[in-house]
Parts: sequence; structure tokens; C-alpha cells
Amino acid sequence: MQHITAPELAAWLADEARPKPVLLDVRENWEFETCRIDGAVQIPMNTIPARIDDLDEDAEIVCICHHGARSLQVAAFLERNGFGKTVNLTGGIHAWALQVDPAMAKY
Repeated sequence: MQHITAPELAAWLADEARPKPVLLDVRENWEFETCRIDGAVQIPMNTIPARIDDLDEDAEIVCICHHGARSLQVAAFLERNGFGKTVNLTGGIHAWALQVDPAMAKY
């Protein structure tokens, strides 16, 4: 598993020459409704095992949560289940709001 900072992810998403990753937001519904990165797909952490077939194991997947702990667990789970390109957003959506998008709602 790899780790990425919010500014590094922002640069990746802005790079037209680089294929976009799947932004997998593992937060709960109310959290996702409060704030999210454009283009993110929400699958709450507790539903990942039942919905693992909804994900492409060959895709680059950046896991996102509030501060980075839940997404780290999901990225490790995906890695153990054959997903070879998992990335954890260090600091989560909170770091994104602080370092990339200061206008984003924080909670």
C-alpha cells in the first residue's frame, strides 16, 4: 500500500496526462454529505466486504476517510484481497480541507 498527501493527490487529479484514480470515500452518509472531493465514490467502511465486487482490483484506488485511519484499514483490507494498487490519503478529507480546499466544510 502507498500513502499520499492531500497536495500530492490534488496534483495527481490536476495532471491531465495521468489516469485518474478511483476516489473511494469510506465515510458514513452524513460525513459524505457534509463534504467530499469531486468525483469520489462513497462506500461506507462497514459495507466494503459485501461490496468488494463493485471495485476493480486492477484500478488505482485512493481510500479516503475523515482523518486517514478508517481508509488505512480499508486499503489494507483491499490489499489482502488482491487489490494491488491501493493508496491511503494521509490525514483524510480533513487534510484536504486544510491544505487543498480551505472553503470545504470541516467537521
